[in-house]
Amino acid sequence: MHKLYYQFPNTWFGDCMPFGHGNEFFLYHQRDTRKPGPFGEPFGWDLATTSDFVHYKDCGVAVPRGTDEEQDQFIFAGSVFEAEGQYHIFYTGYNRDYPAQGKASQVLMHAVSDDLYHWTKTQEALTFTPQEGYDPDDWRDPFVLWNEEEQVYMLILGARKIGPKTQQTGRTVKFTSTDLKNWKFEGDFWAPGLFTMHEMVDLFQIGDWWYHVVTEYSDRSKMVYRMSKSINGPWIAPADDAFDGRAYYAGRTFCLNGQRILFGWVPTKENSDDHANFEWAGTFVAHEIYQREDGTLGVKIPDTVWAAFNEREKIADFTIDSPYAREEKVVARECGDLFSFEADVKFSGDPRSFGVRILESEEKAQAYQFLFHVKENRYIFEKNPNWPWFGCMNIGLERPIDLNVGETYHIQIIFDDDIATLYVNGVALNTRAYEKPGDSLSLFVTDGTLEVTNASIARGIKA
Repeated sequence: MHKLYYQFPNTWFGDCMPFGHGNEFFLYHQRDTRKPGPFGEPFGWDLATTSDFVHYKDCGVAVPRGTDEEQDQFIFAGSVFEAEGQYHIFYTGYNRDYPAQGKASQVLMHAVSDDLYHWTKTQEALTFTPQEGYDPDDWRDPFVLWNEEEQVYMLILGARKIGPKTQQTGRTVKFTSTDLKNWKFEGDFWAPGLFTMHEMVDLFQIGDWWYHVVTEYSDRSKMVYRMSKSINGPWIAPADDAFDGRAYYAGRTFCLNGQRILFGWVPTKENSDDHANFEWAGTFVAHEIYQREDGTLGVKIPDTVWAAFNEREKIADFTIDSPYAREEKVVARECGDLFSFEADVKFSGDPRSFGVRILESEEKAQAYQFLFHVKENRYIFEKNPNWPWFGCMNIGLERPIDLNVGETYHIQIIFDDDIATLYVNGVALNTRAYEKPGDSLSLFVTDGTLEVTNASIARGIKA
């Protein structure tokens, strides 16, 4: 079981609807029991709180699901916010049996609270049923904010047009209101023609820039974002429009005391098998979002998470010089099932690649590795050796990064039970690693020189 990343016992962490109050983050989320599999038993929203993303308090059921006959047989994603003297939730009520009865499976619903712990469903007749021309079974995940410029509440949600599920008609749609009761449908907010569906839409501002975040599952099955100087667009795509790879999904953000956190989850793989496909739901991992000078967004480890590890063991600086072959250096052994590693690396010459190997068996020469392809300006996660084909299903487990001779790259890795997370210069990549051939850690370079400084490892976290 994970010792750092959050997953309530005997359940799998689904979509998170974050909120913040005082010094605490509130994680409203779905807990899937996997009986018999993802989306087996209906669920509502449970609640956990944390101030440091290391220690969590379980608060139990926050919004109970409805009966099998009610619209909210399942409670899908929604939005938590404070307005009009109360706390509000607008959420997606989903009934898997309704389409066979000629009813829309997904309708937006409303609940209120005075304390964030106890919620009352309003049972109001809302105007958020799927609009004409939109798929009634893909209409979900509302997000609400106050538009200061226009003095209205905005509600955006993920939708698609009626038609075959293969058509890339996914879009974000928009409603407005002055009182949270009477809503006007404003049509499409962003319809890029790229995805079959938009999920877990988000909208926030940092400085002069607005950011629209969408989770999609038809292109690369990951989270993407767009930027604009206006809340209404037009929305432009940065060169790297993502925060993580395939194995980080359905994240929402919240900013508390100047810290904006991305609340996403790392999916499990079927039967806990490296070779298998990813499933819905898994384990919560927090990224902290920051804005670069050019307005694009990067992610980093929250300071409280990194500080939670035990005293760091320093590793002496070293250089690997291998201009005509691949050479590695083992820098730590007996890493255990919870550790963090960091180092500054700089390459010279004309290397094909460099990287870090974790969970390595020196006897069998097997490991997992984060491999930086210098010629391709990207890094990937894979098994080494990738034999017999294939050792690990890693489609989508890659990230772009500019790799330049003489530039220093700060690498940080966290490994917790079966999740490996790598951060480098604002770029992140999460993955699962189940087989664990060994417990050594090494660095390597192919056809070049790799200089490694300021390296250290920490095993386990403080009590």
